[in-house]
Amino acid sequence: MDKLNARRRNLTPYILISPFFILFCVFGIYPISYSIITSFFNWPLLGNAAPKFIGFDNYANVLTRDPYFFKALYNTVILLVFGSLMQHVVAVPLAILINSKIIRSKEFFKTTFFLPYITSTVSVVIIFGLLFDTNYGLVNWVISFFSEQQKIRWMFEPWGIQAVLAFILNWKFIGWNMVIYLAGLQSIPSELYEAAEIDGASTLRKHLSVTLPQLYPIMFLAIALSIIGGMQIFEEPFILTGGYDNLGGAQNAGLTSAYYLMFTAFKAYRLGKGSAIAWLLFLVILLLNGINRLAIKRLQR
Repeated sequence: MDKLNARRRNLTPYILISPFFILFCVFGIYPISYSIITSFFNWPLLGNAAPKFIGFDNYANVLTRDPYFFKALYNTVILLVFGSLMQHVVAVPLAILINSKIIRSKEFFKTTFFLPYITSTVSVVIIFGLLFDTNYGLVNWVISFFSEQQKIRWMFEPWGIQAVLAFILNWKFIGWNMVIYLAGLQSIPSELYEAAEIDGASTLRKHLSVTLPQLYPIMFLAIALSIIGGMQIFEEPFILTGGYDNLGGAQNAGLTSAYYLMFTAFKAYRLGKGSAIAWLLFLVILLLNGINRLAIKRLQR
């Protein structure tokens, strides 16, 4: 009886944590494994044709014969630089300003800047689409006060589509990154700033010599999250450019890698090729985060 009770006590922790592992296997390991296997097959979603094993042909097709993959990857990198990584140029000084003693009602500003992040993406994109409308948009109306040139056709020019998307991404996620940096700032020991003041350091010098070096680990995390999110941008360009039928708008300027992945798998019904694109995108994210890690290590020296 004692052995039975001891066995039950030993099994109890595993039983309690088993729901997590069951859910992780069902919604994590299984889909990942399934997508890897699918990427090696010609797997049409429609029709009665059975999946056919074709090895690395899907990868070869994407890398050598696909007319859209590298265009989508190029667009994604452009938006990653100007719409995701540029957020940190604003978020860091904004976090420093809100964390300073001169700002009162800190919670109000935190909430205000964080609100765009939790706002519905569909609502945000529709509103910005109206703001940048060629004939009736507020942006062109304001520009008309300073210039008599022809109205800017934002949604009909490749650079205009990318500019609007970059603006949306910055507006939506600057507050999110600001909150991350605020958490990092509050963990910096005040003694470091006191020592810098004793040495006669100015406010700018204190931030350059104390704040930024202490924030490097937080920067790595925030930039890594921006890279992952930036390389998976789908909803914003999909809604702004009118869905699958327009495939990114003028000259496919809004076509991102995730957008093209979804089109390939669920509009063109080529699930195997879509899975191959997903894994190539994963490798690109891995590479970019490796570069991010090396850059942060170099700064920390």
